[in-house]
Amino acid sequence: MKRIFDCLISLTLFIVLLPLYLLIYYSIRFKLGKPVIFKQLRPGLDGELFVLYKFRTMNNAVGKDGHIVDDHLRMTSLGKLLRKYSLDELPQLLNVMKGELSLVGPRPLLVDYLPLYSETQKKRHNVRPGITGWAQVNGRNTITWEEKFELDVWYVDNRTFLLDLKIILLTLYKVFKTEGVNQSKTLTMERFRGTQANSKIGGGGEQ
Repeated sequence: MKRIFDCLISLTLFIVLLPLYLLIYYSIRFKLGKPVIFKQLRPGLDGELFVLYKFRTMNNAVGKDGHIVDDHLRMTSLGKLLRKYSLDELPQLLNVMKGELSLVGPRPLLVDYLPLYSETQKKRHNVRPGITGWAQVNGRNTITWEEKFELDVWYVDNRTFLLDLKIILLTLYKVFKTEGVNQSKTLTMERFRGTQANSKIGGGGEQ
């Protein structure tokens, strides 16, 4: 039932939002050039890797040393707008239609984190990752990694169709309020270094 729901909703949204997709696509193409789509490997169901899609929000500016500069220096005004309303996530509807993502589930994180998870934290990969999830509507950028993983595992153990509907509605509410969007210079999540590090989530960037 969940997979059927995912397919129907993602296909419907893709068709309805197609003019918005085209507007964003050509805006990025004009402002930033190619590529328009940011692609990155992420672990999905059972840790199997897939390519995650997002609209690109940063330029490729480099410093005098020839290295890419910090994220906040590469972020464009268009990119800030896309992130503010989570519009950079729209291409992930394609991931949903391909069966790599669900509308609701633990957010897919970096491949580098896979060996750092505790046995309990690994349970987040027992379900398909999602565009939004229980952790995203319960703190998003303001909670510790440990709290985030606890919420992810709670969702895995308690998921129901009604809970998914609740998460979707809460997500829409928070997106329109732009609640939990990080406005600091740290635009991407601080790296997870294992549960002992107790690091904070710093943002919802292209990680």
